[in-house]
Order: sequence, then C-alpha cells, then structure tokens
Amino acid sequence: MRRQRGKQKIFLAAVFGRGVTYTGQDLRQAHTRLVDRGLNEAHFAAVADHLQATLIELQVPADLIAEVMTAVAATRNDVLNR
Repeated sequence: MRRQRGKQKIFLAAVFGRGVTYTGQDLRQAHTRLVDRGLNEAHFAAVADHLQATLIELQVPADLIAEVMTAVAATRNDVLNR
C-alpha cells in the first residue's frame, strides 16, 4: 500500500501541475502484468471510488475532486490495456 500511495501522490501532483515529471513505465506497460492476472473494470472502479471517498473525507473542494476524477477516468483504457 505504501508504494500505491506514493504512486497516487505522484499522479495527483501531475494532475495539479506541481512540476512532477513521471519517469517510470507508461500506464499500459505498468499494468500489463496485472491485467494478465485479472485486473478488470471492477478493480479500477474500486480504486477510483476509494480515491474519491478519501478526497471527500479530506474535504477537498468538489471542483478539485471532479478534476481528479476526470483525470482518473482518462487513464481507464491505458490501465486496463484496452
């Protein structure tokens, strides 16, 4: 979970233009092994839902939450290798 939280922090920093340059694998390449092991839409939705719930719990303004969730939705096809 620590690694996942770190990845989400980098993602959020990039979404909000915090000067973070990601130098790892692209999303499609990074998730191929997981898709091969069964990663699917339900898993993607669960992670997105948890992220949204956390942002709400932290009282992040609704417009910023919408921006994050739009960015997350834009990654769906790459994460799920579609």
